[in-house]
Amino acid sequence: MPHAKPRQIVIDTDPGIDDAIGILLALASPEFSIRGMTTVAGNIGLETTTRNASRLLAFAGQEDIPVLVGAAAPLSRPGPEPLNLHGKDGIGGVDLLDPVRQPENQSAVEWLADLLLSVPASTVDVLALGPLTNIARLILEKPAAAKRIGRIIAMGGVIHEAGNVGPRSEFNLWADPEAAAVVVPSGLPLVLVPLDVTRRVRATREFAQALRAAGKPLATMVADLIESYFETKTHQESRPLHDPCVMLFALAPELFRLEDLRLTVNTGSSEEAGALTIDEKGKLVQVAMGVEGPAVLDLLAAKLTAI
Repeated sequence: MPHAKPRQIVIDTDPGIDDAIGILLALASPEFSIRGMTTVAGNIGLETTTRNASRLLAFAGQEDIPVLVGAAAPLSRPGPEPLNLHGKDGIGGVDLLDPVRQPENQSAVEWLADLLLSVPASTVDVLALGPLTNIARLILEKPAAAKRIGRIIAMGGVIHEAGNVGPRSEFNLWADPEAAAVVVPSGLPLVLVPLDVTRRVRATREFAQALRAAGKPLATMVADLIESYFETKTHQESRPLHDPCVMLFALAPELFRLEDLRLTVNTGSSEEAGALTIDEKGKLVQVAMGVEGPAVLDLLAAKLTAI
């Protein structure tokens, strides 16, 4: 039986430990044809996120994939102060090679628009792991190209649980709520993967040790990344793998439970910025609200240890 043709994807990212794990998973998955990586400022500044994207590609020997520099700040407000949650280098001090290839000269939005207009409509998906600034700018500045996106799968938001930067706010949407307020009601095919799900996909030290025992380079690197999480959270038994859930959903949507929800985005200046509200006046969006946690961890391990 012939294999399905790999799905063309663009990874929009602000690496980030869990971004890095998601990127390495994508690089290990033949189901994906990665056309490029676009960077955005997030937990750390744009220069560092861009460098980390290039370093990950150098480590994986896939520096033929272009890196495009995106937004250094939100659409219309000052960017958040660097949180340094993932260390000053954004990836927990894990040792990576220096970049082999420099980022392209073209901006992320211009490059993405050119790509979308050069291929059949709906054949490129965007996997979004950080603030949605680049995608919002594409929608606002290049609407004809944006309409050709096959699907956006974005890690962001929280529905019923507590937020991680405010009572109801998750970092990616909080960092640029105006961008979220462009993307969520845009009408483009969108799947949100919120904290309600990503907190159910948790890596333990034992999981990291099992990856390391496989003796494969990508698996060992992900083990290092997971273990770096625990260095600052010594009393925790597990850590959520937020961003890899985007790739895991793209690979195995049957392991997730989707709900159609009408959502609005709070664009106030308070700690409620970026909060999602279920509202009958909101735009209908597909939201992952359940996940088979052990099964998706098994899938992650299988992909990383296969090569």
